Amino acid sequence: MKLKKTMNILIILITTLLYTNCSNDDSSTSNSNPENSVPEVYEKIYGAIAEITSDGNFVTIRTNGMPDHKSPYYPTTNLLYEPYSGTTFGGGNFNQNPNVIAEQNFTFRIPLNPTASSNNVATALGVIGIGINGVPLFNQYAGPNNQPLTNEINSFDKYYGHPTGSSIYHYHVEPIYLTTVTSSKSGLLGFLLDGFPVYGPEEENGTTVTSSHLDVFHGHNHSTVDFPNGTYHYHFTADAPYLNGNGYYGTPGTVTQ
Repeated sequence: MKLKKTMNILIILITTLLYTNCSNDDSSTSNSNPENSVPEVYEKIYGAIAEITSDGNFVTIRTNGMPDHKSPYYPTTNLLYEPYSGTTFGGGNFNQNPNVIAEQNFTFRIPLNPTASSNNVATALGVIGIGINGVPLFNQYAGPNNQPLTNEINSFDKYYGHPTGSSIYHYHVEPIYLTTVTSSKSGLLGFLLDGFPVYGPEEENGTTVTSSHLDVFHGHNHSTVDFPNGTYHYHFTADAPYLNGNGYYGTPGTVTQ
């Protein structure tokens, strides 16, 4: 009888300990901070060189800006160096500029929950967004005073990118390494600084997108695989302005080096 009573006490103690441990586990889970979690869609930015983080208002992404594909703009000692002499964007013959690719140190802070701006601002020359491979996105101009890309297009390599005089490799037009290798023509290709996503030159049903389908900022609003509830988003198109029109649809974050 005494042994049975002792066994009952032990069972009660073990049950109590198990319940306490489970309660602690549940408590630790509920005390996590979902406000600072990073939405799963940002995992598609595979070119980040550090963990992508959020403070609840902005998403922070760090990248070295180095393309993950071959280019004649890499130094000849780099494993990704590859000479090129074919045609480029628009069918013109490639004409290499004198610049070379070098590692950068970008920190992007883009809005976590972007909204339409009531005071839209123009995109500046230089970096206006980030591709999923960590390469910067530039607008439709070659230089100050809205110089057209006409004289630069032939310097785009076979993946339609090229470096600046300060060695920043970037895309002005459809990054075809992303649309044909790592993503797709209708897939997510990156984000502009205002936090709104950038997609390829096709809709998910295979329809080609042109500038005439888009608003003055070069985007529109509907659902996508990544945003089933719908979101404003930009598209790369084969016709000007290629990526962005009259500025950011939302309020831009920052990019620093």
